[in-house]
Amino acid sequence: MKAHVSSILLGVRDLERSKQFYTEGLGWKVDRDYGISVFFESDGASPVGFYGREGLAGQVGTSPEGSGFTGLVLTYVVRSEARVDEILAEAEKAGATVLKPAGVLPWGGYGGSFADLDGYIWSLGYSARGTDQPYAE
Repeated sequence: MKAHVSSILLGVRDLERSKQFYTEGLGWKVDRDYGISVFFESDGASPVGFYGREGLAGQVGTSPEGSGFTGLVLTYVVRSEARVDEILAEAEKAGATVLKPAGVLPWGGYGGSFADLDGYIWSLGYSARGTDQPYAE
């Protein structure tokens, strides 16, 4: 198995509410909407999609119940500290919970984090060290 993710599919409690959060709140564009799932334009990266939480749990053979930190963090690397601040503000305005306000990180970078409407954690980051980072934008 290669270190590669073909797509990221997140189980959400309310598909329409989550779709609205990401499209209207964060500016994502829908690529494919199947009614029971939706995928967003990926700009060449691994596509991100949503599926109803119960349906997705059933599809992979587990319970849809769960709480607390799952051990999964989605990382979004940008090219400036200002963009980290902008995205955190956009997310909060759209209804996200800011978990860690933007600031200097222990390893020298700059970042912050938020949880979306279903509790999925996004870590935003910027670092002036190196030019070969996996930039999202």
